[in-house]
Formats: sequence, structure tokens, C-alpha cells
Amino acid sequence: MKVAALVSGGVDSSVALHLVRQAGHDVRAFYLKVWLENELEYLGQCPWEEDLEYVRAVCEEARVPLEVISVQRAYWDRVIEHALVEIRSGRTPNPDVLCNTHVKFGAFLDAIEPGFERVVTGHYARVGRADGDARLTLAKDAFKDQTYFLANLSAAQLARAEFPIGSLEKREVREMAGQLNLPNQSRPDSQGLCFLGKISFRDFVRHHLGERPGPIVEFETGAVLGEHSGVWFYTIGQRQGLGLSGGPWYVVKKDLENNRVLVSRDYFTEDKPRNSFRVSRLNWLRSPESSALRVKVRHGEHFYHCTIVPGSDFLDVTLDAADQGIAPGQYAVFYEEDVCLGCGVIEEELAVSRRSP
Repeated sequence: MKVAALVSGGVDSSVALHLVRQAGHDVRAFYLKVWLENELEYLGQCPWEEDLEYVRAVCEEARVPLEVISVQRAYWDRVIEHALVEIRSGRTPNPDVLCNTHVKFGAFLDAIEPGFERVVTGHYARVGRADGDARLTLAKDAFKDQTYFLANLSAAQLARAEFPIGSLEKREVREMAGQLNLPNQSRPDSQGLCFLGKISFRDFVRHHLGERPGPIVEFETGAVLGEHSGVWFYTIGQRQGLGLSGGPWYVVKKDLENNRVLVSRDYFTEDKPRNSFRVSRLNWLRSPESSALRVKVRHGEHFYHCTIVPGSDFLDVTLDAADQGIAPGQYAVFYEEDVCLGCGVIEEELAVSRRSP
């Protein structure tokens, strides 16, 4: 097959590149340049130049041609602007999900010549294929599994996707990188959001939205406990970085109208069940065969069992246990056994106390 391999400079995409090369496919590597230059003037040094050095070394060793593709305008229009609108409105977006849908499997494919049958990335996920049908399934490494970030792909995008390292654990990927003597075999994994790299999320938000100080208020009593620098710097369920004594304190609500952050020490109580919410903007890769599913409300190993009640263009979801912070704007991703069915955007909590001091 003619294969387009996205390489980032990290060990995962580099091993994925080698695996498809070893399988005998006609492979071309691509590095995506995303940041607009004027952003770097304000936010500091983006690591893309260092990344590209590693990419060139890996591709040269593998004897795979490399092309640098600029998707900077699309990145701004389809990912960053949306993220800023959501953050300003008090929601918690997931730019990594949008990046996969609108850039890596969107703008990128629009930018390259036609004829590539597969797009290969270093995601920890698997695609099962049978009779022309593609299914997104969990990776072998449950801790590294990234199906959460891929659940918003369309069926057509998934049909062209290939994730060669999804059947490997992270330690096996590292071992393979050592056997291949890759120049980045010991390079640490990136911990940032896909569009930030080493840039601080807080600095990014401050640059674009500024600061708007206001009170931090105890949910139950209305007592002012401290001051925040902007509601958009906080997310529901947040425990760290509040600067309050006598805790632990948790963010339970963001009151945009009055510019308040509401916190509580009694996070899991009967009036705050944290187990029911509504999702919209549904994207189904496969239709559910039952109303009893598994769901992730954030990236990670943890699943909840849940029941769903469909509405006209939404789902009401009830978890089998209370969650630490159901954040509007984040994605709920649904599963039947190891198959990822798709996702929806969390709009609001349900069956939670409406009282507010």
C-alpha cells in the first residue's frame, strides 16, 4: 500500500514508521508544522525545530522520504479558535480530540497528493478490519490507550487510519526503538497538549484571554476564601493549584455571570452526586447495541459502567459511581467490550443540586 506516516520526533511515531516500512509498504513520512510564527513571539520557544531534527534523523536512517507540511492556518481555525471560545465560556475543551479529527486526519489529507491508502500515526489504538468494516478497538497497553482521543473520527477517516504500535506495550516500543538504534530511543514522552508542546497551558490562556480576578467562594456557605485570576483557569473537579488552606478543596462550579469560582471540601455528597450528565454533538463510529455501555469521561485507564437514555440529539448518561469532576466541554467516549463506539461532548451535569450561595 501507499502509506503516509505522520512523524512527530517522538519514539512512538518513529517505531510506527519503521514497522510499516518493514512490512514492505510504499511509505512517505510527513511532519506537520502547526504553530503560527507570531504566536511563538509571545508564548516562547516551541519545540518544533528540535522535533524536526529528530524526525529527519529517523527518516534518513529508515531511508524514507520526508516532507514538511504546514497546517498552521487550519490549526488555528479548526482547533485553537474553538478551544479559546470554549475556555472563555467556562467550558473545558479537549484540543487533542479536535487535532486528530480536523488536522491529522483532516487538513493534512487535504494538503497532500491523492493516492495514499493509509495514514499511519503513533497512537496507542487498534483498527480491526473485516468485510470492509473498520472498528476502533482498545490498545494492548491499557495505560497508554489513546482511543479516547480518536473517538471523534468519522467512519471514513477511521477506514484510512493505521496504528502499528497499538498491539504493543510501551516497554515493547522502547525495546524495539533500542533494537533499531533510533536516535530518539531514550527521548522522554511529550506530556503537553498536542497544540502546546512545552508551552504552559496557563500562559497560553493568559496570553489570549488575559486575567479577570474574582472571589473563590465556599459552595455551602458563600464565604469568600480567596481570589482567583480568571474563571477560565479552572476546571470542575480541580484540586491542585487553588492556594487555599484547610483543604482539600475541590472546584464544584464556575459562576461566569458573577465571576466566581465555587469550591467545596464535601465533594461527594447526596446533593452533589456527580454521576449523571447530558452529552450532545454525538459521533457514532458504531451504533450501540445496548443501553448499558462502558464510558470514559477523560483520557486514562478508568472506565465506568453506564446506562444511556437517547433524546432527539443528545444522550443522558448515568454512571455506576460518582466521578471526581464531570466537566462540560470534555468528551464522553463510549465502549462495548473493547470496541470504541464513538463519543459526545458533555454539556451539563444532571440530578445535581441547583442551590448556589
